[in-house]
This record gives sequence, C-alpha cells and structure tokens, in this order.
Amino acid sequence: MNPLDELSRLTTLFSSPGALIEHAEHIPGALAPEPYKSLLVHEHHMTVTMEQFHGCKVNVEVLDESQQGDIYTRKIILKRSTDNVPVQFGLVRFDFKYVTAAVRDEIMARQTPLGRVLIRHNVLRHIDLGAILEISAGPELAALLQMPEHGITYGRLATIFCNRSPAVDLLEVSSQLPA
Repeated sequence: MNPLDELSRLTTLFSSPGALIEHAEHIPGALAPEPYKSLLVHEHHMTVTMEQFHGCKVNVEVLDESQQGDIYTRKIILKRSTDNVPVQFGLVRFDFKYVTAAVRDEIMARQTPLGRVLIRHNVLRHIDLGAILEISAGPELAALLQMPEHGITYGRLATIFCNRSPAVDLLEVSSQLPA
C-alpha cells in the first residue's frame, strides 16, 4: 500500500486529515535529520526509544478510542513522566484476535503505553517499519504536540506483528525537537 494512502486511512479514524496534518511527504529514512532519524528509523518500540531519548518514563494519555469487535483504535499522546511534556502523538489500529485477553485488558485499561504492555506480556513481536514521513502540523497536531501550526516534524508508519500476524498499524509522530 502507498504510505500516503495508509496515512490517510489512519488519520481519518478520528479526525479530518487537514486538522491533524497539513502536509506529509514520504522520505527515505536515510534523509531524516537527526535526532528524528535515531528516534524513528528502527524496528523497536517507540515507547522504549522515547524513554531512552528523553531520559525518563513516558505515560500514555488516550485522547479518543473506538472498538468494533476485535478491532480497537485509539488516538494517544505520550508524555514525559517528569514534566508532562508531550513527546509523541500516535494513532493505533489493533486487531485483538492476535493477543491474549490479559494483553487486551491491559491495553483497554488506558494506563500503560502499548509497547510496554507487549514487552511485559512477552508477546512474540516484530515491528515492520513502513515509511518515514516529514510532516507539516495542522492545527490539531500542533496543539497536541505544543508546537507551531505548520511546523515541521517527523513521524513513521509501522506495523507490529504479534505472534507472527500483522496485529497493529501505527502512525507515530515525534514532537518537534531541536536540531
């Protein structure tokens, strides 16, 4: 699937794409500027990567969610535990049929970032990096990440395979960082 089509599919889960993202361009991972390249161009959980980069735990704030059968979607912000500053915006589409009830229940409790839940429950997982995106923030994303409207940041599309099945589609967008 074209990365921008996947982006559109995820951004229309909860809001109009224009309010969230003014413009997005698929770029080669090698061309992403630092520190975004180190934060996004890998096959690891963003929860762990953000915690290492910011030097503290991150907490999840679920902004919106929906469930239809086994398909659970949510819009989130990860915030530093030390000062509550937003470090990442995310859109998640999770097919719960690939995980246990305990994993599903902990995710539905809305208290723990997804990556930490999967690691804690030792879910056999692989993260497939789909695309790196240069993003111009629309008004909603700018407000959520406390950055200027039209400001440039970077994100990624990825799929998490749980127990060898494509269980989670993600859009993960970093807060704006100094170069």
